[in-house]
Amino acid sequence: MADLTTTPLSDRFGVCVHDIDLHDVKARPLFDSIRAAFETHSALLFRNQDLDAETHMRLASLFGPIEDRNADERKPGEAFKVPEVSNVTEDGGVTGEMDLHTLNLKTNMLWHADSTFMPTPALSNILTAKIVTTKGGATELASTRAAFADMEPARQALLRRTRLTHHYSHSRARISPELAKLPMFNKWPEVTWPAVWKNPVNGQEAVYVASHAFGVEGRSGEEAEAFIDQLIADCTSPTYVYAHQWQVGDVLIWDQRAVMHRGTPWPYDQPRKLASICSSVTDADGLRAMRSH
Repeated sequence: MADLTTTPLSDRFGVCVHDIDLHDVKARPLFDSIRAAFETHSALLFRNQDLDAETHMRLASLFGPIEDRNADERKPGEAFKVPEVSNVTEDGGVTGEMDLHTLNLKTNMLWHADSTFMPTPALSNILTAKIVTTKGGATELASTRAAFADMEPARQALLRRTRLTHHYSHSRARISPELAKLPMFNKWPEVTWPAVWKNPVNGQEAVYVASHAFGVEGRSGEEAEAFIDQLIADCTSPTYVYAHQWQVGDVLIWDQRAVMHRGTPWPYDQPRKLASICSSVTDADGLRAMRSH
């Protein structure tokens, strides 16, 4: 594997990787080194990149199958398009603050891991900045691996026995009941996952929770909600959080099995555009073990 030059993003997790052009990452040995750093550090930052759609998709496919939430909506022959996290309209304006599209962007400000509500959840997100605002708009990452490592053994043991139920509409309902009723947030049935994901490469365990979670097996509704809220709060204390202030050309990649994230507010009259591709987990990433737990 190639040697990587890195500097820490925080005391507990994440590194900035230097002197790599992501256009050059096409296969081994360079990707092997990046993937090893991903397993070890959970979050990787690459600055000063010009990540076009083709390179973005190629890099994502090296991590795993590209997640396509809109496959059922695409017309025959219509190509996959890189999803955007953006308030920019087709005519170059911006969506209103209370527009349903903007409200959906605001749900991203709840702590979550992507796609925990899907039959096959996400392994990674590759997020890159295209347009940034003059202030605000940071993306915060929280290491649920570091949080789990700091927990008392009895709580760790409890979480290893715990299973959480997730649904896409639940996180949307926290912001807008009207938003939660939209078909796009009700495509997939409820899914239940263990509350701890063990990394099969290094054996490290991490809490697996998100704002999409609403149920805890063996607990009542209110008790379950309180349990999940406290778990998310404990995993996102400042000790475990890295806040990324975007610059155009930044590329941030993180491990959805071990990291939660959220957006932060920005002036909604300013355009903001990030491009995002998630890659799905495979059995090699621990999926089979999670399904059989």
